[in-house]
Amino acid sequence: MMKRRDFLRAAVVTASGTAVGCGDSDVPPGGQAPRRTVLEGSAFFPQSVASGDPRPDGLILWARVEDAALAGADATLDLEVSLTEDFAQLLDLGDSGSLSAEAAHDHCVKARVVGLAAATTHYYRFVYENADGAWASRVGRARTAPAADADAPVRFAFASCQDFIGRYYNAWAAIAEQELDFFVHLGDYIYETTGDPGFQEQAGARKVVFDDEAGALPLGSPEAPFHAARSLDNYRQLYRTFRGDTALQRAHERAAMVATWDDHEFSDDAHGAVATYFDEAKDETDVDRKKAANQAWYEYMPVDFPDPSFRYDPAVAYPDDLTIYRDLRFGRHLHLVMTDLRTYRADHVIPEGAFPGAVTVTQAELEDVLGEVPAAAAPYVDVASYQGGLYQTALVGAARAGGYPAEAIAGNLSVAWINGKVTSINEGLPEPEQIALIDPAEAGLERGIAWYDVGKLSLNASVGSRYFIAKDAFDVLSRYRYRQSDGASEQVLGAAQKEWFLSTIEGSDATWKVWGNEYCLVQLAIDLTVQPVPEAFMRRYYMNADAWDGFRSERNALLERLSAVSNMVAITGDIHAFYAGVPSVDGAPAQHIREFVTAGITSKCFRDEVKGQVESDPVLSTVPTAALLAELIDTLLQDKETQINPGLAFANSAGNGFAIVELDGAEMVVTMHQCSPESVLEDRSADGATAAALFKPVRLRAVAGDPELYRDFKGTWKRWDTTTLEWV
Repeated sequence: MMKRRDFLRAAVVTASGTAVGCGDSDVPPGGQAPRRTVLEGSAFFPQSVASGDPRPDGLILWARVEDAALAGADATLDLEVSLTEDFAQLLDLGDSGSLSAEAAHDHCVKARVVGLAAATTHYYRFVYENADGAWASRVGRARTAPAADADAPVRFAFASCQDFIGRYYNAWAAIAEQELDFFVHLGDYIYETTGDPGFQEQAGARKVVFDDEAGALPLGSPEAPFHAARSLDNYRQLYRTFRGDTALQRAHERAAMVATWDDHEFSDDAHGAVATYFDEAKDETDVDRKKAANQAWYEYMPVDFPDPSFRYDPAVAYPDDLTIYRDLRFGRHLHLVMTDLRTYRADHVIPEGAFPGAVTVTQAELEDVLGEVPAAAAPYVDVASYQGGLYQTALVGAARAGGYPAEAIAGNLSVAWINGKVTSINEGLPEPEQIALIDPAEAGLERGIAWYDVGKLSLNASVGSRYFIAKDAFDVLSRYRYRQSDGASEQVLGAAQKEWFLSTIEGSDATWKVWGNEYCLVQLAIDLTVQPVPEAFMRRYYMNADAWDGFRSERNALLERLSAVSNMVAITGDIHAFYAGVPSVDGAPAQHIREFVTAGITSKCFRDEVKGQVESDPVLSTVPTAALLAELIDTLLQDKETQINPGLAFANSAGNGFAIVELDGAEMVVTMHQCSPESVLEDRSADGATAAALFKPVRLRAVAGDPELYRDFKGTWKRWDTTTLEWV
């Protein structure tokens, strides 16, 4: 384990830079001439360069040097910053321009350059000197933010979800063709697995094989094994591999990045330091793994921190080891607020390991906490005492064949679940021996919420816990848990971040308050009550309870506050689809904000993920017509008959790409650049113009002072009407 005194030297370096003509007497007119001849040395910088978190007076600049001759030794890099691309004149950085790329940090180095001119493009490079000469990285460029009082338009991209395995970064090649002030990355910059058959391609040149396989987490089956990152070396290797892509490098070389993380920077569908690969079949809490992921993110991502002297210290207890939520100001018109929705959040409301038949909230508990028994509550019985234990005896006897533990057949059980299992038992019995089903309308039956009622179909499964959740019963359950726990059941931001977030947004005087939000606020539900599916599935479902739909009460509380803020907008990633809408407080459509959701750069599109979930689930895969859900996903999400999601104005669940934002004091225009899921399997990234031709635009708009959402139809802007579900 790294010694504390060693780690304290592995720090972000702060360099003080002064722009030419700013009146600093130490800088000669015209700047400082280059000290030496430098050679093309990109081979020594295999991840090229990157910049981030532009401020009016500063930038974070990043590089990593690699030289076999270094072995485990530290290296010295010289940073050069210029206002011209040819570096004919350098800014005077003094002695602080000499930086240490330490082996303890995988030879990564960051410089927090301050004293720069606002709204100015700066060129930078790093120089590594060895016995053979002085070797320069490729040149990066980054633009500082406008001063807070500047009436300046802003143009930026936002992106997310860039799986590397089997997929190509054509989108990054297209982004590099754009003239941007900066770009926002909303998470899943890396993927922690090396070939998960559920969503990753496993053949071809785009693959990851961990050098430290012994330190990785083994997953999969003997027939299809793969790994997930666990050690610090594993996570560093992922950043080295992803950042080794030349198209991604070009995007970083062209503009600064503002980043947050989502789940895959650590582990899929994680909450805090807990993974979900085994769906609660075993405890997946792993603080050491989470801190390894945090350290690698800190080392490789060009992120600024409020305290310039901050150093990542693994001796600090999680989660206080790394705080990444922050805000940036770009002139009078943009206040960008970046959050962290993974570190502090509660577990999913529905446990993956919950026994489907068990009642989790009784009638008495509903009456006590909610003051009523909602219509979504369903009948249950005490299986040990009901009908003299007849059903308990039958269910225990059928437990092995039914795939559930016999010891779970106790206490209050759902009538619907019991009837489903009894139906299966009866299939093997002659009619005189068959057991009568329980009549759900039987007088005297109490009603509550069982896990089965919220869509839980099997033990240790993500379907019914994180995905495909029965909406009406879940709304009751989540509201009950929220009140019972005084909000703890739906903690997402954490108390400190939530207070900071709301005070920052509500106190901002910028025209546009933009939330860099990791996952969907707009509701994504489908109504199968009018679809040709078996009666047991004729319910309304949330598609993804790992997102804000799984935290309904907390979502409503936030939207109630945010809807009172003028010109409030969320930009979102995670879901691998393009959506736009007006997410609102339940039952109060006027209390809404605008949200623009980008699909993944390369990751498997939402339509195909839904198809995979259906096909892999032991219950859903047997349901007739269930496979059609994937093909019908956008139709179901925007169903005019049921009006299930009136706030969802635009949906493309079968695309990849990115989005561009252009804003000023009057309007914000968001252009969604969409390509087909098939196009990410073909490498077009060598030529930016060829890559850009893959993407088709859809333009949407928010107008300052107007709470509505608009879409461009061949030059005519139409408004989304949440009553008719039409653009009018």
